[in-house]
Amino acid sequence: MTATQDLTGLTAHEFGLFTRPQGARHRGPRRSGRARRWWLVALAAALAWSLWDAGLGRTEVINPGGWTLVGRFWQAAARPDLSATFLRTTLDATVTTVAFAVVGTALAVAVGIVGGVLTSETWWRRSRPPAGGRTSRLRAGWFVGRGACGLPRGVHEAVWGLFLVNILGRDPLVGVLAIAIPFGAVTAKVYAELIDETAQGPYDALRAGGAGRMAAVAYGVLPATLAQLVSYGFYRLECSIRSAVILGMIGAGGLGFQLDLSFRSLNYGEMWTLIYALVGVSALADLWGSRLRQRGTPRHARRSLWVGLALVVASTVRLGPDLGRLVASQTRRLLGDVLAASWPPSLPADGFAGLVQRSIETVQMSLLAIAFGGALATLTAFVAARPGGGSPGRRAAAAGARLLLLLTRAIPPPVWALLVLFVVFPGPLPGAVALGIYNFGILGRLMAEVVENLDGRPRQALVSAGANGVSAFAYGTLPLSMSRFAAYGLYRWEVAVRETVVVGVVGAGGLGRLLEQQRAAFDFGGMLGTVLALVAVSVLIDLVSARARRSLR
Repeated sequence: MTATQDLTGLTAHEFGLFTRPQGARHRGPRRSGRARRWWLVALAAALAWSLWDAGLGRTEVINPGGWTLVGRFWQAAARPDLSATFLRTTLDATVTTVAFAVVGTALAVAVGIVGGVLTSETWWRRSRPPAGGRTSRLRAGWFVGRGACGLPRGVHEAVWGLFLVNILGRDPLVGVLAIAIPFGAVTAKVYAELIDETAQGPYDALRAGGAGRMAAVAYGVLPATLAQLVSYGFYRLECSIRSAVILGMIGAGGLGFQLDLSFRSLNYGEMWTLIYALVGVSALADLWGSRLRQRGTPRHARRSLWVGLALVVASTVRLGPDLGRLVASQTRRLLGDVLAASWPPSLPADGFAGLVQRSIETVQMSLLAIAFGGALATLTAFVAARPGGGSPGRRAAAAGARLLLLLTRAIPPPVWALLVLFVVFPGPLPGAVALGIYNFGILGRLMAEVVENLDGRPRQALVSAGANGVSAFAYGTLPLSMSRFAAYGLYRWEVAVRETVVVGVVGAGGLGRLLEQQRAAFDFGGMLGTVLALVAVSVLIDLVSARARRSLR
């Protein structure tokens, strides 16, 4: 696992800090090229194996009768339900979803600041290291802190929601904590990386002058990273909006709950009204975060921080969570009952072989999803990148591509899965397609930002030397972008493994489908066994992905 790796979302690298780790050895071009070729061969073989197991070419996977329903869905995009009654319902659901996202993000950021400081190497290193390096006690403290954040961020927020609803009931605390727990661990990881990558001179000077660790971090490190910390917090807000929609589909309320109701009644006009509302709030969060990242000054960060605090207060009032439930005797009793029923973890009805088979389906689903979404994102990124000038047609094409990317990532994966299940028979393939569409929107946005930040001098030099536009693009732009594109794809593969849960619960296969069956049967021991299997698969993919990324450097 690399030092800047985040198990469930963007890492510090993905947040614009692509740097070579200290001490990394430079590979020779021949060795590096050979390693990349082997990874390409392994990828091709894995994709062929996944497609074969999914039944492509062996069995009938397409349901032709479902195209009519899909056509009706897209036709309804031009005819959303704009009745006054449903618009009021949509506004109320939108406010609820945003409130869940804001309060959940605020709690996650609070956990992230504390956890980021306490799990950073800066906090645990000595101001004057002994000759032998860091003491074993400090090393153990750092290791325990990092390990404590591993499990929370390794479990998808939908799973946390399913667990918490059995303890806290239908209280808004369920949605808030389901977002805050995994995202808090993610944020702590990223904040620790940002702290460690900040210049350590002021911190060391304060420590040498007799200041304590907390004072040295507060005055020597945090001011220099404030803009990045706040900017990442607003990126997490955008992620939390999508998570709040998913949690709404499993009972938390808001846009997700209304989407589920409209889909079950096949009222596509209502669905598109809700989708447009979701795209709107996602666009606002995306714009806010991107503007903050572009400016990145402490003044803008402080201004955004005050606005965010005002939103937190308003959102808390809107949700009205019953904080007393956290310390109520009934909560403690229910927690004890659920833990007792969950231990020891058990296997599904078809035993260990069935668990392994569904784990394989999960890996195949995530692999196909990233291959599909990554291929589409690569083709779209060069169009979606904001042109520095250009013709009106070029600017219009870029705006249209960015709108497409926003739409595909704003609609949650369960909705895409339900649509795909109209035309693809149940199994891992519809889940892979649904996650592929969703990750297309996310990867396309990230890749477009890579293109926007590329060094244009190699391409300009080729054009000046007489190369045509195609040759200049092939030799001056693609080589600079493809390694970062591949790195983003590998990071998203790790995330997609966890996202298979949310498409599995609607019948798309893998461990997610098994988890939903066990939840319906109140098989808590089986649910724990399935979650542990998912964590094991995630760790395996994490290791493979980290090894592949090293070969790209």
